[in-house]
Amino acid sequence: MNRQDVKNLKKRYLVWFYKTTKEALDKIERKFTQAGIDRFILGELKKSAGHNLAPFIAQFEDYIRKKEEDGLNLKFADKKPKPDYLFLELKLESIEKAIVKELGKEELKKIKLLYETEMTERILKSTEH
Repeated sequence: MNRQDVKNLKKRYLVWFYKTTKEALDKIERKFTQAGIDRFILGELKKSAGHNLAPFIAQFEDYIRKKEEDGLNLKFADKKPKPDYLFLELKLESIEKAIVKELGKEELKKIKLLYETEMTERILKSTEH
């Protein structure tokens, strides 16, 4: 195997490792970012809540409350970050350092952009909802 083949193997492994770790961390963190957006939307809905929308607004409030509870349970135990959450954070940091060491800072930026692009494409292609 030549040098470029080895570099390509390392890159693919680091991309995979980054992606899987970032997805696991995002699964927790998105509960909090989404809830913040949901609360804003809830406020906007309440401002114009005529037309007998109270049951729908109450249902949305329950949805937000559950999401926040789920997020807290995934991230914290006894008001402290859970060890598995802390491990994911440190693992992602370490993977990013390994990418910089093996491939350079610009390649880390490209990998992050690829990840965001893929996640956005998944959302846009999703037919679940």
